[in-house]
Amino acid sequence: MTPRPAPASGGTGSPVQRRARTGLTRPDPPPLSPPPPSPPSRADGPPAVREPDDEELARRLVTGDETCLAAIHRRWSPCVRSLALRALGDAQEAEDVAQQVLVGLWRGRDAYRPERGTLAGWIVGITKHKIADALSARTRRISLVSSAGDALLLGDRAGATAGDHERVVDRILVRQELSGLPASQERVLRLAFYEDLTHAQIARRTGLPLGTVKSHARRGLIRLRDRLAEDTRA
Repeated sequence: MTPRPAPASGGTGSPVQRRARTGLTRPDPPPLSPPPPSPPSRADGPPAVREPDDEELARRLVTGDETCLAAIHRRWSPCVRSLALRALGDAQEAEDVAQQVLVGLWRGRDAYRPERGTLAGWIVGITKHKIADALSARTRRISLVSSAGDALLLGDRAGATAGDHERVVDRILVRQELSGLPASQERVLRLAFYEDLTHAQIARRTGLPLGTVKSHARRGLIRLRDRLAEDTRA
């Protein structure tokens, strides 16, 4: 039997054994470096401020802590505005009521007793009173416009005193209502209400015929009465 030739040097064994016999070794791989830190997320910010509950707000209110008003406003103003809007049908009036409720809450804090009722119940009670006040103001505006119209349509107001004029029309309450009239009617009624001019004086001031002045005054007053009546029914 013919002997097999010896294998070539380095031909057998594992790669590691062959490298060891030949003296050729690979350097160890560099150590792994830690991954770069990830950017902070928004959740890593300061913890959210805890909102106080109603009992805590009630305690702070009765002790005169003004800082509780902001939390009360955040929590209850949407509810107050919703109630007022449902009753009044006017967004601006509802917003006014919400502000009045907050002011009334603070001014009346000495009368509130947490042990007798919840803060929510007290706020709703104040809201109902403020809504009733707003509705009463509407009724008063209708009465003022009607009284002013009766006096204006008489034509001769020369004998009226300043006190009579103040009782006939509340200038502040009526001003906003006049702005919604046609320009010709608004002009005539403003001269009558705020400058106490008679029909004849308005005709001379504006250069309009006396009959036109009377017509503008009558139609403007009818519009005012109808619109205020609709607001009250809303």
